[in-house]
Amino acid sequence: MSASAVGTASIHPSFATTAISTRIAFLLELTRRLHQYGTASPRLEMAISSSAQRLGLSADVWSSPTAVIISFTDLGQGEEGVAQTTQVMRLAPGDVNLARLCEADDIADQVVAGEIGLREGFQRLRALGRPDSRRAQAAVVATYGLSAACVVALFLHSAWPDLLTAAFIGLIIGSITVLAAKRPQLSIASDAICALVATTVATVVSAFVVPLAIKSVVLASLIVLVPGMSLTTAVREISSQHLVAGMARMGGAVATLLKLTFGTVAATTLCAAVGIEPRDYALPPLPGWTELPALLVGAFGFAILFRAARRDWLIVMGAVIVGYLATRWGGQISGSLPAAPFGVFLGGFLLSAMANSYARYAHRPGALIREPGIILLVPGSVGFRSMSFLLQRDTSLGMDTGLLLVTLLVSLVGGLMFGELLVSPRRSL
Repeated sequence: MSASAVGTASIHPSFATTAISTRIAFLLELTRRLHQYGTASPRLEMAISSSAQRLGLSADVWSSPTAVIISFTDLGQGEEGVAQTTQVMRLAPGDVNLARLCEADDIADQVVAGEIGLREGFQRLRALGRPDSRRAQAAVVATYGLSAACVVALFLHSAWPDLLTAAFIGLIIGSITVLAAKRPQLSIASDAICALVATTVATVVSAFVVPLAIKSVVLASLIVLVPGMSLTTAVREISSQHLVAGMARMGGAVATLLKLTFGTVAATTLCAAVGIEPRDYALPPLPGWTELPALLVGAFGFAILFRAARRDWLIVMGAVIVGYLATRWGGQISGSLPAAPFGVFLGGFLLSAMANSYARYAHRPGALIREPGIILLVPGSVGFRSMSFLLQRDTSLGMDTGLLLVTLLVSLVGGLMFGELLVSPRRSL
């Protein structure tokens, strides 16, 4: 939705005679859907404020990962108007769902343009809250395995047994995650349970079937759960002065890292207690030709993981590929690793500019490019390793890895910010 449509002159005439409660109900449902589908606090506040003005209202929005507070004022009262109502919405942290985010954006655009009525728009937004079908859930489970295999081939350069084991564990973790979505008690501990299962399965396979690079397999199988995206979003929110939202999201990401690390350490201790000792040594690495197929398969997996609509699969896959190649090229020209700070900065810069350009000319959310594009850039795995070293009392290595995490986060967020300076955003999503 456009972020530049402000002022009473842009109000559609039909809204002047519409009850304020009807307009507020539509905006609250829009807020709920944008929050549910992973919209960051600055963009959500901008989207709701601009939409409210098109409906003849002024909205003061405060958004955090777990709550939204909105005060509504009728613009017809003039500059001296006071808020008619304040709504407090308690919401669970959202996950990125690109297909439904685009649908919500399209519905909002149609409503503010007067193409459909507020009540119809409200009903269509409410219908977006339907649960995922079994087919969609099965596809998500499969993407956990694809993502794990992709990480092994692209970043860890391990052997074939590592890739196959990581993919198998990824399928198990995907199944646990889907089950936990409908079971609140399981959901609370699902991260620790997934880490426990991943480490146990990797240790057992390494001990009795084939030797594995244990740390690489566990990291790859857990990569989807590692909150790299949350850490990046938190730093972006803090840098844009959304301090409460940023710190809350940062706290949630750290809590997830702690649960994952605890599950890994607990599984290692339990296996050692029962006498299961893994054969932890490296086999011959994957051949170089596997990188391109892994990138293509991984990009397709991320398109499913972010729940993009079929018509957007190529766009999402292209964003993932561009992000990875830009990061690798930037690392090579700086003489460092592909995940070096300059490579991450360059990847974030290009993706941010591409996302804003796409949103400007296609009139669709730039999140289609921005969110999946940075998934291979976010340094969540570095944070996981840092926590693991600290819990193993390797303070020096843990602090060094933590410093690398901060450096990569700053580089990525800096790239995203400079990309927005190159191509200014015309849409809030």
